[in-house]
Amino acid sequence: MDERFEEFMRDRLRELGKGYERTRRAYSEGKGDTDSPPEAVEALPVDEAGRAKLVCRRYAEKRAVALDNEGKPACFDPDHTDCVGCVEDIRDGIVETW
Repeated sequence: MDERFEEFMRDRLRELGKGYERTRRAYSEGKGDTDSPPEAVEALPVDEAGRAKLVCRRYAEKRAVALDNEGKPACFDPDHTDCVGCVEDIRDGIVETW
């Protein structure tokens, strides 16, 4: 190949990589990717052991469960649609509690 073409391609790829990194960083900052739990998780009622008081969508029963930093309950099953919906509701602050 022509050296000028190779240099041109290297410059273009380098610019694309820098643009991708800027976009990825801006998206992460805008999304608020942190290790702290979302505000909605902190607002949930808890029992004396510090577990969140939720109504399980999968089994329709009251549960006191521990939540991780991402707001997922200990009983979370990623393959079950009710569990996925529950985590989404927890993050949105609209999960049913008791």
